[in-house]
Amino acid sequence: MTLTPIQARLANWIDDHFDAEMAFLQDVVRIPTDTPPGNNAPHAHAVAAMLDELGWPVERHAVPEEAVRAYGMETITNLIVRRRYAAPGPTLALTAHGDVVPPGEGWTRPPYGAVIEDGRLYGRAAAVSKSDFATYVFAVRALEALGIALHGGVELHFTYDEEFGGLLGPGWLLEQGLSHPDFVIAAGFSYQIVTAHNACLQLEVTVHGKSGHGAMPETGHDALQAATRILNAVYAQLPVLRDIRSQVPGIGSPTMLVGRIDGGTNTNVVPGKVVMKLDRRMIPEEDAAEVETQLRALIAAAVDGVPGIRIEIKRLLLSEALRPLPAVQPLLASLQRNAQHVLGETIPAVGTPLYADARLYGAQGIPAVLYGAGPRTVPESNAKRGDEHLVLEDLRRATKVVAMTLLDFLQADAPR
Repeated sequence: MTLTPIQARLANWIDDHFDAEMAFLQDVVRIPTDTPPGNNAPHAHAVAAMLDELGWPVERHAVPEEAVRAYGMETITNLIVRRRYAAPGPTLALTAHGDVVPPGEGWTRPPYGAVIEDGRLYGRAAAVSKSDFATYVFAVRALEALGIALHGGVELHFTYDEEFGGLLGPGWLLEQGLSHPDFVIAAGFSYQIVTAHNACLQLEVTVHGKSGHGAMPETGHDALQAATRILNAVYAQLPVLRDIRSQVPGIGSPTMLVGRIDGGTNTNVVPGKVVMKLDRRMIPEEDAAEVETQLRALIAAAVDGVPGIRIEIKRLLLSEALRPLPAVQPLLASLQRNAQHVLGETIPAVGTPLYADARLYGAQGIPAVLYGAGPRTVPESNAKRGDEHLVLEDLRRATKVVAMTLLDFLQADAPR
């Protein structure tokens, strides 16, 4: 499809400034933000300084230390940049998160080196989602470089709590009344436009028994043996979950697993305590509160009546699903139309079994989608694995698509 003259100007500006965009992304990737431990304020202040150099006022919103520590992290400072234009109109928020999982094993390049080789930029969060710090900043810069009349506004939300659930990232900004945009584009990770995602429930189950000498196991109450009953009950549910299917394209069935088990004191001691951490993914059609009630009852029933055994169940996380709102259609249509212009193909709107902090905007009634720089499929980028990388042409393309979408909404004299 042929670009309009004004779209061509946007695309040309992005091409002319792409070296600067790559350098910006390298700077963003090079500052570690491993979460845990989650000492992420230094990254936020560095990004704010980079935006200050563009002449953009940056709001630094530090989450109180006691709340951050209680949450399991060290520091969180979330950023908002507000670009207001001359006439009233819609506000679009572009949001990406700077916190990342630790690098882990399997790297052949430095995880925070931001090395560019063969058209790829390597580094932790190069694909998810520090890439979209660059996507969104340069899309807005391209729009403003047109020098045309604009209405409404753009907000950039750069937050630092997606890996722990987002409650002290976008959730905190919304709870404090610091922002309430009309539409949200959240960081993406593939060519697809994500309009829905799964919910996630994480529970910590502590099984209390009584330690005893290994030579006299009858003197104790074996917490691991009781925990095995819980494991058997949990995994017996998997065939039932596989029979449940979501109607949202891209989302399959609910899943459940026990991802971590800790317990016991020594080989020759009856385990007196076992702690298990459980992850239950829920499709958008499920009711999260109902699922939690049922799961707690399943766990309790598994050890009901076992002598000397007591359990505690603690909720670690309840992340609601992102469900598409009817008002998201204009945003979705614009992104798909502009992706067709830039990529020359139809980009589908799908759901994902992952969960993200976009749901926190949706829960406030704000239409939200996930779209940004990424490959055709998430595994291609090694996201959250060794040698995570971004194909730089994908960054260029996504920046153009987002810039053209902003133009659709904010061009003051565009036909409505």
